[in-house]
Amino acid sequence: MSTTHTAVGYTANLPATDPESLVTRDIETPQPGPHDLLVDVQAVSVNPVDRKLRAGAPADGFRVLGFDAAGIVRAVGDEVSLFAPGDDVFYAGTIDRPGTNQRFHLVDERIVGPKPASTSYADAASLPLTAITAWETLFDRFRLTEASTGTLLVVGATGGVGSILLQLAETLLPGVRVIATASDAERQAWVRDLGAEDTVDHHGDLSAEVLELAPGGVDWLFTAHSYGQVETYANIVRPFGEIVAIDDGPRDVEPLKPRSITWHWELMFTRPVQQTADMAEQHRLLAEVSRLTDAGKLRPTTNETLSPISRETLRQAHERIENNRTVGKIVLHDWA
Repeated sequence: MSTTHTAVGYTANLPATDPESLVTRDIETPQPGPHDLLVDVQAVSVNPVDRKLRAGAPADGFRVLGFDAAGIVRAVGDEVSLFAPGDDVFYAGTIDRPGTNQRFHLVDERIVGPKPASTSYADAASLPLTAITAWETLFDRFRLTEASTGTLLVVGATGGVGSILLQLAETLLPGVRVIATASDAERQAWVRDLGAEDTVDHHGDLSAEVLELAPGGVDWLFTAHSYGQVETYANIVRPFGEIVAIDDGPRDVEPLKPRSITWHWELMFTRPVQQTADMAEQHRLLAEVSRLTDAGKLRPTTNETLSPISRETLRQAHERIENNRTVGKIVLHDWA
């Protein structure tokens, strides 16, 4: 194995339309730490967090982005017990280590899952970050179970997380009715195909449309777009209901107090960044996502595929996300 490899990152906070917003460098191939896997990256996908970091986070000289990845384990650390060289894996990495937009990548085995055997590397790379976020939302934040009954509103349902959350609810939560936001016929068809029973248009009168379908308010509300929406949410979530937000959200949630509505934050990087005692839960949930995918109960949400993985194809993906022109996930595979 070469002592250096190709990586794509940024050196300055430039718009995605700028040809220099992403650059290619040869960097040193690292050695695995005790719990690390060295992964030969075969495919990656691009998420809104990539765009957000590229646009505003310090580059510190050269920062490699990328979270979702699928690939082949090439080397392991001394304390690794879950994987071996040659294993196919998929994972979402963490925000406090270099990203996956490089040929060889180090990741802690405790946040890695076995790649679904039934999918390509490209389709597998569409799943981890969104699946972890959706899973933690439903089962850690909302604490839903197979016996749960009630109504869930998914705001931002056509995005990557929403597209997985709908499928998990359809498969694992038979007593939960799901209402999804979708702004046009194409998006309505997308979310219904993934399991939503009803749709509403978040660009219209969200309160009126939701309360027509759920007159007493919804029990749970997941949102990828909460900024400026708290008063609306206070009107459409029932008393003692719960909200999970994954964006930066509002700074004032006081309008929720009269109905004793609970506000949760969901950040799938919390376990690896904070090195929590249950960090390996992400390994276990990704293994279950892999099993559900191979059983045909969960499908990848790839909506666009680009090849090869390069500064230009990654820049194109960033530009599409920056312009909010995506449904599902943009995936890139194979190196030039």
